[in-house]
Amino acid sequence: MISVAEALERVLALSNPPRPEIVSLAGAHGRALLQPAVSRLTQPPFDASAMDGYAMRAVDLDDALTVIGTSAAGHPWGGTACPGTAIRIFTGAPVPQGFDHVELQENVDRDGDVIRVVTQSGGSNIRARGNDFAQGDTVAPGIILGAAHIGLLAAMNVDNVTVAARPRVVILAGGDELVPPGTDPAEGQIISSNDLAIAAMVRDAGGEPHILPIARDTEDSLRASFRAAADADLLVTIGGASVGDHDLIGKMAQEHGIDQAFYKVALRPGKPLMAGRMAEGAMLGLPGNPVSAMVCAVLFMQPLIRAMQGLPADAPLRKARLAHDLPAEGPRQHYLRATLAAGEDLPLIAPFADQDSARLALMAQANALLVRPPHDPARSAGDSVDYIPLAAS
Repeated sequence: MISVAEALERVLALSNPPRPEIVSLAGAHGRALLQPAVSRLTQPPFDASAMDGYAMRAVDLDDALTVIGTSAAGHPWGGTACPGTAIRIFTGAPVPQGFDHVELQENVDRDGDVIRVVTQSGGSNIRARGNDFAQGDTVAPGIILGAAHIGLLAAMNVDNVTVAARPRVVILAGGDELVPPGTDPAEGQIISSNDLAIAAMVRDAGGEPHILPIARDTEDSLRASFRAAADADLLVTIGGASVGDHDLIGKMAQEHGIDQAFYKVALRPGKPLMAGRMAEGAMLGLPGNPVSAMVCAVLFMQPLIRAMQGLPADAPLRKARLAHDLPAEGPRQHYLRATLAAGEDLPLIAPFADQDSARLALMAQANALLVRPPHDPARSAGDSVDYIPLAAS
């Protein structure tokens, strides 16, 4: 068996470089930016008023001033700023050259066209030209474009961006006992849930999932499934990678020339795990137990999908304090389903007492995986520990 760190290194080595794809800004939300996006203009394009009020010269703040014009958004004032004058101005409107202060309207008394500042506000209340961004500024690649990024790029007058193509991830669950949701299972049958859960995790990581029909426990059925996945960026198999008489995934992988990177990893849950190169793509064989499959997807599948998009790959490690004592660990790195609560300096993390790798109900309640290294000594409540946050169920 190899360590989790070594297994992850080998998995990430299977990633091909991201494929560029140009998309409109309207369709770019949630995509991985692959090339810098360059601003085509400066924002604001002129000195702009941050308030409704009056633009004037700061040296005239103590004087009576004559209002000689109005500047509104989209309707700038074209006159000349002279001593002893002011203009009515509205938020976002251009501040004419020569005026260097905007006083709030509520701080001003007005009688006809004559105003006097009765209370002076701090600051100029002017947004300087380019104080948000300038022409030529860039949004750097290697990020997922969120709503704020989309708004910024639109303001930069960027209409198209180069993103990473979504990796095509083919998901194969196999087993004579499996039937789709909505089926009335016969004796000895169970509902297939792993394929749908893994597909959701593929989407969370930015991939495009394609679920194959459930394969039967025959070589012919699996061969057909492997052929259907020939053009995948990543084939994810679920179950069938152990050593039982009906575990045929390893045999099919060899038959299809998959260059196997490893077979077993020293972790709990999820020891039977396989990865390798498949033609122009990659293959990852997840365990069949539901929780084991999802934990291994967090640790290996999602980082690989992120790497295929040019994104930071590793699952993020954060710190928390134990809510209760824990006994010493064994020789494998252990990922315990847990819940987080607010703490004084760090969150409090409480692993479930039952860590059975078949209990999906507990996985759905968990919002963190507590990470315990191999041979980790007994821990006391309040100890600082590492955890991986889980996406909302």
